[in-house]
Amino acid sequence: MSSEDLERYEAEVELGLYREYRDVATLFKYVVETDRRFYLCNEVDVQVKSDVGGEVYFDVRISDAWVWDMYRPARFVKNVRVLTFKDVNVEEIAQPDLQVPNDQ
Repeated sequence: MSSEDLERYEAEVELGLYREYRDVATLFKYVVETDRRFYLCNEVDVQVKSDVGGEVYFDVRISDAWVWDMYRPARFVKNVRVLTFKDVNVEEIAQPDLQVPNDQ
């Protein structure tokens, strides 16, 4: 496989990942960004903790999530726990004002 083939393959995988993200984004309430991953989720709990030396770290628990990772075969996950000394960003996704009712 040439480097051009590899670059083309990675570009196609990333485009597919973006399309999947676009399709599932409306199913979730929060965006969570850590130093290593990007998640869409419906539940997130961030606890600020400190270790014995007094350094602050974050204990992040995420439920009902989709993870942005082009190398994962399954991106939907039930529960995630992240322990990090780096910044964690949590944003609530704006929901559209107009909701289409389900026919039931």
